[in-house]
Amino acid sequence: MKAAFIKNHGSSDQLLVGDLEVPKIKTTEVLVKAKYGALNHIDVFLIKGWPGLKLSMPHVLGSDGSGIVKEVGAAVTTIREGDKVAINPGLSCGKCEYCLSGNQNFCKIFSILGEHKWGTYCEYFKIPEENAIQLPTNFSYELAAAAPLAYLTAWRLLKTQAKIKKDELVLIHGAGGGVSTAAIQIAKYFGAKVITTTSDQEKMKKAKAIGADHVINYKANPNYSKTIYSELTQKRGIDVIVDSVGKLTLPISLRLLKPGGRLVIPGATTGPTTEIDIRQIFWKQLKIIGSTMSNQKEFREVMNLVFNGVLRPVIDKKFQLEEIIDAENYLNESKQFGKVIVEIS
Repeated sequence: MKAAFIKNHGSSDQLLVGDLEVPKIKTTEVLVKAKYGALNHIDVFLIKGWPGLKLSMPHVLGSDGSGIVKEVGAAVTTIREGDKVAINPGLSCGKCEYCLSGNQNFCKIFSILGEHKWGTYCEYFKIPEENAIQLPTNFSYELAAAAPLAYLTAWRLLKTQAKIKKDELVLIHGAGGGVSTAAIQIAKYFGAKVITTTSDQEKMKKAKAIGADHVINYKANPNYSKTIYSELTQKRGIDVIVDSVGKLTLPISLRLLKPGGRLVIPGATTGPTTEIDIRQIFWKQLKIIGSTMSNQKEFREVMNLVFNGVLRPVIDKKFQLEEIIDAENYLNESKQFGKVIVEIS
């Protein structure tokens, strides 16, 4: 089968497109003939590698995907050959106390498809039965690939972790990312007012178009935090801040939160370490909450809203599998607004 993979860590030029063997499924797995994959920042981290990461090379990247079920294992009962599916990229053991209590993303061996196991940038990929979800008859493969990781992440961090409420003021750093575009829509679904930041005029227009109430260009306005605090909140502060940027924005987030405010951190794209003023945390009695992926219930909740058209993934650009290096470079340069997808077949 044709696949995009790495044999060594380094920069994006380590990505290769070539032939690999079709994966063999276990009795509890399904084999999917891929239609589309979608890029995520975990691709960038995997290509570079990190201390302690040990992959069996060659390694196929890709966490999101959609396609048609080609084969099902002998023990599979809920998915049939020929079904159109999307996938939950979160993998767990299914047997530990966390998995059995519905907290699959707390499992000790929890990982993301494409992280330690072969991913979706290939003509055929495999997935556990419980991680496949059937698509409505006329739902597009493109949207099905673009939605899962971004929307399940944004749904959990806002609904489960932040417990977002109607009329609350939510700040989402960096409007252009897949999780951010999902979070803007989900926050509006719950009746919140949304402030978001981005780096150019075109992205500002697109953020407004998907529901953001206020959009600030942080490059044109380096003192944007003062604008938010003084003008948009009347010096009251923000209820909930979604900060996946990390190093560059975390100190700003702590200053902008109102007393009792919640900071939700689902990532750290600009770096994992930064200096903060701890007094902001205890004096304002802030809640700092981590959030990663979702459980199966949350995944299905948000995907049903996507399938019903209540939430709609934003697709920025489509590449062919042979253009995977260009696609990864495009993502790494933060040129996108929404999801970058790759057509497999």
